[in-house]
Amino acid sequence: MSFRIGYGEDIHRLRKGGRFVLGGVLISNDVSPVAHSDGDCLYHALADAILGAVGEEDIGHLFPPDDPNCEGIDSSLIVRAALLKAKDKGFTPVNVDCFVVLERPKLKPHIEAMKEKTASLLGIEKGDISIKCGTNEGLDALGEGRAVKAVAVCLMERKE
Repeated sequence: MSFRIGYGEDIHRLRKGGRFVLGGVLISNDVSPVAHSDGDCLYHALADAILGAVGEEDIGHLFPPDDPNCEGIDSSLIVRAALLKAKDKGFTPVNVDCFVVLERPKLKPHIEAMKEKTASLLGIEKGDISIKCGTNEGLDALGEGRAVKAVAVCLMERKE
């Protein structure tokens, strides 16, 4: 067996109105990310972590931001594509550690549902998923509530 760790991060500006989906869960209809896809920056960071662990290029190569076919795409499909790349190389996820920076809306009420969705998507146990959140204490665009940022680390295992 061999193990690899991947890291990913993503950030999106926020605007009033629209749908805000994070970790596959609807968070708000009052604010939404500015993005070519559905803007789920947690899943974007996770997909990049998976791809990085197996030595692939980032999600922008799989889903170019100027590709009209990717407009509004459900970010779980981006994670699935990353998982397929990993599977082709014999890797599967072991555990995931994520951190989201968001001033508002508050994420605490949604964390368990986000963990359940993510575990199901990855085919691992909910206990193998950590999703934490914090604010930026009023500093910069994140702290002013004008952006959301997510980082993810994923441990992948290849069974030989």
